[in-house]
Amino acid sequence: METDKTIVLTPAEAPSPFQRHSRAKMAIAFGVAAVSDVLSIWLTFAPPFQWTLDLATAFALFLILGRRWALLPGLIAEAIPGMGVFPVWVLVVLSIIIYDGIKKPAKT
Repeated sequence: METDKTIVLTPAEAPSPFQRHSRAKMAIAFGVAAVSDVLSIWLTFAPPFQWTLDLATAFALFLILGRRWALLPGLIAEAIPGMGVFPVWVLVVLSIIIYDGIKKPAKT
């Protein structure tokens, strides 16, 4: 029972795992990051409060932006003592905004 029928599979449009967010979501994420960084400057000398703020910021950005690997290095950088004076969360959100639209070139 040999069949000589050729089966042709046409690729469907594969959904990308990360959809680009709207400008409103990006603005909200940027605002959350900016407020967190401003508050973090004042909480530099109270590490438990700063850690709580950083965890809350990471959780809020996770809810707004979804599962992004760039949030983890930001959380680690904020856990280093003295790094609260740098705008780490703003840089994390900016990197997500900038590098989110870059796609790998299609192989031909």
